Amino acid sequence: MSTPSSGPGSTRAPGREPVGSRPAKSRTAGEHTPITLTGLGAKVILLGLVAGIAIWAAFPLVEAEQWVGLALLVATTAGLFYLYLTRRHVPAKYLVPGTLFLIAFQIVPVLYTASTAFTNFGDGHRGDKQGTIVAIQTASVEQVPGSTEYALSVATEGDPATGPLVFLVTDPADGAVSIGDATGLRRLDADEVTVAPGGKVTAADGYTVLNFGQASARSQEITDLVVPTAGGALRSSGLSRAYEGKAVRAYDAACDCVRDSETGRTWTADESTGSFVADDGERLAQGWKVGVGLRNFTRVLTDPNISGPFLGTLVWNFAFAVGSTGGTFMLGTFVALALHSPRMRGTNLYRVLLILPYAMPSFAMLLVWRDMFNTDFGLINNLFGLGVNWFGEQWSARAAVLLVQLWLGYPYMFLVATGALQAIPRELTEATSVDGASPWQSFRAVTLPLLLVALSPLLISSFAYNFNNFNAIYLTTEGGPFPADNPSNGATDLLITYTYRLAFGGQGAEFGFAAAISLFIFAIVAVVSAVSFRRTRKQEEVYA
Repeated sequence: MSTPSSGPGSTRAPGREPVGSRPAKSRTAGEHTPITLTGLGAKVILLGLVAGIAIWAAFPLVEAEQWVGLALLVATTAGLFYLYLTRRHVPAKYLVPGTLFLIAFQIVPVLYTASTAFTNFGDGHRGDKQGTIVAIQTASVEQVPGSTEYALSVATEGDPATGPLVFLVTDPADGAVSIGDATGLRRLDADEVTVAPGGKVTAADGYTVLNFGQASARSQEITDLVVPTAGGALRSSGLSRAYEGKAVRAYDAACDCVRDSETGRTWTADESTGSFVADDGERLAQGWKVGVGLRNFTRVLTDPNISGPFLGTLVWNFAFAVGSTGGTFMLGTFVALALHSPRMRGTNLYRVLLILPYAMPSFAMLLVWRDMFNTDFGLINNLFGLGVNWFGEQWSARAAVLLVQLWLGYPYMFLVATGALQAIPRELTEATSVDGASPWQSFRAVTLPLLLVALSPLLISSFAYNFNNFNAIYLTTEGGPFPADNPSNGATDLLITYTYRLAFGGQGAEFGFAAAISLFIFAIVAVVSAVSFRRTRKQEEVYA
């Protein structure tokens, strides 16, 4: 029996396949595309960058004896080299960079913020207890009769205007030169320095000695620098002399307290607050970082000076976020509907003009609007012949910031609504017209629900953004106007600006307290977003 390929009329020689009939050779699982020279060069550069960053990060970890962190760094670096030097695990090559960036820029900051919320970390409570004791003792150093005086030169390792300062002092007894900073004093070899006949150091290896003009420009820093010594501390007396003073306040380990030798007053360590406290409740300014449990959280709810204004600010915060999001959505959708009509002409020109506010830097526009609302020379009052003190009254200030947000935010909603409208088939609205529905009924029954299905995630993200819109308030009203009895809580303050003022205001930075309020804000936004997304999913199921 003959095969079809060898039948009469066939021109193919026996045993040969026709041209084009041979199937393409498939690549087996073990075969890979060869690496190009460009790809190899990129891989070498990126892995070299990884190695450089790892080496740069290793030195501080070794110096701080953070062995767990060092081990994690070594394991991560080795894992990256293995992953990108092997031909296996192709999906992981794409997933690992994004995962590492997620951990570094999202998860780690959130975890650090959460851990800080349970501490008293802030001004006066930044270091450990031993560092606090040294700071208390050196801050109380006073010059006493008979104190040794040294010839002083001020130097720095960096820029003379900004570099860290050190003292170069010459002992009048033996001419030995020592170098000191806030960590202590150490002696230098004679061949490392050049000393003038009067004992003043004029040069030191690795340091730049400041001249009189440079030292004068940093006189306050020189005065504040205290160098701990075995018998007290070194402080400057002018720009050319230093003295070794005696610490008036000293730590007594037997009672775990600080005693003042002049007044006899005693401050006992309180581990629950990280402070030295006297019997009458007075606390020394220097403290140390300790865990305080839920104290920062309960303070928001129980401190009458904070809880009342906090709740009032929370209500206005919701009103601002809802008003800003809802107002921009309604105006943007209205404009999009108007330009979506087939009877409109010149729509492209209108769209370019309408998105101009969105194309301008928001921080610059906020400052412009602040000046436009000025009572005396503002454009709005002068244009309409008004005398309104926009930022001087509670409701006018709130109306002003909402108006500014409406102008800045509606172009974004206009753009996304325009895209969503173009995705809705015209047949749906035409069908409602055939059924006798009015334009309003057609919009309410068909267009609006379909718009909400498409735009709900964007509305939720816009709400979350406006809930923490720090710039919108701080660059226009700075949170004001403020009542006479509470200068820390203004009528237009959002939680984020109120928190900023509480945490970094006149009482000094309170990072632990700020972190606790940040978690409150995070929880509120997370709950609102979760509920909104759930309702959005149900809406999608209805109109799917």
